[in-house]
Amino acid sequence: MFDISKYDQINPPARLLMGPGPINADPRVLRAMSAQLVGQYDPSMTGYMNETMELYREVFRTRNQQTFLVDGTSRAGIEAMLVSAIRPGDRALVTVAGRFGLLLCEIARRCGAEVHTIERPWGEIFTPDEVETAIERVRPRILLTVHGDTSTTMLQPLEEIGEICHRRDVLFYTDATATLGGNTLETDAWGLDAVSSGLQKCMGGPSGTAPVTMSPRFVEACEARRLVEEGVRDAHHRRGTEPAIASNYFDACMLMDYWGPERLNHHTEATTALYGARECARIMLQEGMEKAVARHKLHGDAMLRGIRAMGLEPFGDTAHKMNNVLGVMIPQDVNGEQVRSLMLSDFGIEIGSSFGPLKGRIWRIGTMGCNARKDCVLTTLAALEAVLRRLGHRVPDGQALQEAWDCYAGN
Repeated sequence: MFDISKYDQINPPARLLMGPGPINADPRVLRAMSAQLVGQYDPSMTGYMNETMELYREVFRTRNQQTFLVDGTSRAGIEAMLVSAIRPGDRALVTVAGRFGLLLCEIARRCGAEVHTIERPWGEIFTPDEVETAIERVRPRILLTVHGDTSTTMLQPLEEIGEICHRRDVLFYTDATATLGGNTLETDAWGLDAVSSGLQKCMGGPSGTAPVTMSPRFVEACEARRLVEEGVRDAHHRRGTEPAIASNYFDACMLMDYWGPERLNHHTEATTALYGARECARIMLQEGMEKAVARHKLHGDAMLRGIRAMGLEPFGDTAHKMNNVLGVMIPQDVNGEQVRSLMLSDFGIEIGSSFGPLKGRIWRIGTMGCNARKDCVLTTLAALEAVLRRLGHRVPDGQALQEAWDCYAGN
């Protein structure tokens, strides 16, 4: 017989989430998400939708009209962009130097693309010349990149690639899930045609909502595949001239209609998630985008200096590391998972492991969102030092904290 008494109200343990994401949501975001629901076409709701679009234009640094939310995790935003723009048989060029470049390949193949790659060892980045050479060779319709790949903690420079793509008539998409709000991202200035992101990293919110922005020429590529579904289609709705977008839920054209003045019914907007996403952007812009990026860099630098002072080796070329995530080589005499387990059980602090060729080789330590703070950095360094000493790994006594403090004193 079913016993409901076994199911208590949810009461998660206290955790300091210092991994590659998710992180602790800003309390202001959680408060916004506790607000009462209203109908999806209530004037207050459509007003919040319009405000959210305006806020995220500022966050993405763009004038793109088509800037809105996709209901779903950051991967939902990726799929919406790719399935809406990529036609079966299109050539897609993907830069692969980590797990999430491989994810773009996976999604593009499922969209029917002819996928071509340029590859680098995990932990490296691509030069503009390498990208242009590959574009000359492949002649793709779309270039797919990851701005910051959390599997490697590296940040791919994008500033010069947009000009190359526009000169060669290639659509330019980037996945900014892990970078938006904590690293400089200039959608318009860099010539990005489509960007998708998430809230659970630098934006300081929960996973489950994917902000996206699309340039006019990216929108044009999607509009050529327009097909309004039966039941809401009227006589004035025209079908595109190219094969219809294969997904209904991730159809960017129908999403644009839902967020636009027509308010054409597509799905029921995730009201609570929208409240949270709006608050994430409001908080970010209240701080200022440049100040938010600088804050992430400061605390990321303090973590890096503390890790080095502990005698640990950062992973990859730190000149290209993301502000908000640091890869740390696991010492050979240490069981990396045992360290993570003790950090969690005895200190309530979560740090991450990695994937693929880096599985078991590095920890990933995040300093992002509302956890990009001095107390979070110092607490994490102190806990890691204590656990390593407990497990018999020799580290300089207290040097990590002193070095981090010096980093803060100099800023």
